Amino acid sequence: MGTGLKARLAATPTVALLDEARASRDSRGPARMTYSRKVFIPLTRLCADVCHYCTFATTPSQVPTPYLSVEQVIEIAREGAAAGCKEALFTLGDAPERRYAAAREWLEARGFARTIDYVRYCAERVLIETGLLPHVNAGVLNQADYEMLRPVAASCGLMLETTADRLGDKGGPHFGSPDKVPAVRLASLEAAGRAHMPTTSGILVGIGETEEERIEALVALNDLHRRHGHLQEVIIQNFCAKDGTKMAGIPGVSDEEFLRALALARIIMDDSVSVQAPPNLNDARLGRLIDAGIDDWGGISPVTRDHVNPEAPWPEIARLEQICASAGRPLVERLTVYPRYIAEPGWLDDAIRPAVLRLADSEWLGRDSAWSPGMAEAAPSGPNSPLGRVTPGPVSMKLHALLDRAADGHELSGAEIVTLFSARGAQAQAVVEAADALRAETRGDEVTYVINRNINYTNICTYTCSFCAFSKTSSKAGFRDKPYDLDPAEVADRAREAVAKGATEVCLQGGIHPRYTGDTYAGILRAVKQACPDLHVHAFSPLEVHQGATTLGMTVSDFLSMLKDAGLGSLPGTAAEILDDEVRQVICPDKLTTQLWLDIVGAAHKVGLPTTSTIMFGHIETPIHWARHLLAIRRLQGETGGFTEFVPLPLVHMESPMYRRGQSRKGPTWREAVMMHAVSRIVLHTRISSIQCSWVKLGADGAAAMLAAGCNDLGGVLMNESISRAAGASHGQELTVDSLEAIAKAAGRTLRQRTTLYGRVEEPV
Repeated sequence: MGTGLKARLAATPTVALLDEARASRDSRGPARMTYSRKVFIPLTRLCADVCHYCTFATTPSQVPTPYLSVEQVIEIAREGAAAGCKEALFTLGDAPERRYAAAREWLEARGFARTIDYVRYCAERVLIETGLLPHVNAGVLNQADYEMLRPVAASCGLMLETTADRLGDKGGPHFGSPDKVPAVRLASLEAAGRAHMPTTSGILVGIGETEEERIEALVALNDLHRRHGHLQEVIIQNFCAKDGTKMAGIPGVSDEEFLRALALARIIMDDSVSVQAPPNLNDARLGRLIDAGIDDWGGISPVTRDHVNPEAPWPEIARLEQICASAGRPLVERLTVYPRYIAEPGWLDDAIRPAVLRLADSEWLGRDSAWSPGMAEAAPSGPNSPLGRVTPGPVSMKLHALLDRAADGHELSGAEIVTLFSARGAQAQAVVEAADALRAETRGDEVTYVINRNINYTNICTYTCSFCAFSKTSSKAGFRDKPYDLDPAEVADRAREAVAKGATEVCLQGGIHPRYTGDTYAGILRAVKQACPDLHVHAFSPLEVHQGATTLGMTVSDFLSMLKDAGLGSLPGTAAEILDDEVRQVICPDKLTTQLWLDIVGAAHKVGLPTTSTIMFGHIETPIHWARHLLAIRRLQGETGGFTEFVPLPLVHMESPMYRRGQSRKGPTWREAVMMHAVSRIVLHTRISSIQCSWVKLGADGAAAMLAAGCNDLGGVLMNESISRAAGASHGQELTVDSLEAIAKAAGRTLRQRTTLYGRVEEPV
């Protein structure tokens, strides 16, 4: 940054500076404020430095022991985990063993040479035993130290505080504190960048520096970030005088000075860097801080006090939510490591990535609850408020215009669809309400269902889809079920049983058995139709169709025509997963490509075979992949008109191989499940009129909530559904019609039986 820009910023009036900072902040992405739910672990209060404003650091005689024991550390961390924390903040003085024999002796007695070695050990124990993500504020470290921490700490922090060397002179706040020499701290921050450690830094405002020196410090931080890209955020922390310190009488900075410092940080720092202000030190002016261009509040603890600023309690999160919502920037929980450092390769060590993924949502922010699809626990909310408690706030005119365009039948862009998925708070509520209005307009208040039976005739499969716990090969057998292969006669017998129970449909799908040919599939179909001539056969995924056609040397269209002539009524639109090859290359690299899936489904439509359409979400994909998937479905439907419904299928993670290997998230969050059903209704409006929810994956109460978020169909009773069960779902394999009626009633709607193709049951199937 040149001297000209520095001079311009220093000369800019405060009102104009705040306007510029807000505009810069607002251009960065979705309107939200973030924070990290943390537990504070003060590992040691001893320090090699003697900063004149600090009450955290003390002497060995003032503490019962130089360090917390590992047992004390784990106890604090467990209390935090029980309270919903995701971050374990290790805070401590700089290398106290350099100054105090008591520290050296305590460490040596336990086999540690340095404080940072003990920090690493404790961080690893916390990570393993509680799942919390350690964030380490251990003072000045070198590159080897940061590299040592990477497998056990998701992020680190080191406040630069200032680049003004004069503040270390005699009488200054940093006199006698060798670790506060600006060049030393800058070198440590540089080392963090070389080690690829996601890092927090910042400046301390009001300890005697000038505004010009604040600008110089922010420029120095930005230069570091431009070289290494490792600064997640900069904290602009206002100095607060503390009794009993040498700076107890220092007044600190005025409101205007502090707001200017916040605005300067936003203007100077790269767009990829967040700007944070500590809320507990600014409780009376939180709204004004938002107006100054910040986007993050840092760590807030529901369990422990701020040990560095014990006189300043954390604000209640509910109150902070209200302040943020009123400003049009809903409060959203993040992880200690920021989203882009999770998404971009090279930042997270492989050892800590699984722990990060377990806590992350699709935007790589924090999960909104402990809920995951397939869990036996009740859904977080119901049909009266699908998203749960939403703090009221303004909804942007841009979002209203986007929703109006979709309601008029216009195709949205990928970026616009991502905007819908990313909506939080009142904006998300507006999306859900718009989806429900379109449902009422398109489908009325009837909730439909079909009486069907799933027959998965084999779980033997040659494919290696990393999400699948149903299929079995020699490498994948052993989670829940053993390999099996039903003969056509057994399949036919199960179809007869289904008809005897009132089924109008049988759904046939299986793994891709290496011995199956097109004749095998045709033989299964003929056996069922001979046993039950009037039963609608909904069978064979696009992957099975591809297998059948390939083994017979036929075109897909000819093979489908053959199956149709043999009595096939429709196809399940499964094997779609995510229609984006970037994702498919990771989760199902040997499966159909996106275009091949679309071609096979399109061919089915053209020969007169309707299909469903699906999406399997909640693993490694992000909202842009959801958007691409929905657009692919919408555009194909515009060409063929052959889709009967759209079915979001949330990943049930428990037995999924890629989750067990630490390679995926825990399925979608509750908010994401609600938003997927709502946004699909909006995006597919005028193309696909039925949106179905899966009670198998969501539970009965979860399905009821989705009926108020754009859904009109509950699918089937699914006698003997086994794919979700194999993945670890706890919601059972079958529901009665009475249970489905209770789901509809909970949403204030009436239940009606349908055929596979959405005719009334009294009509011909």
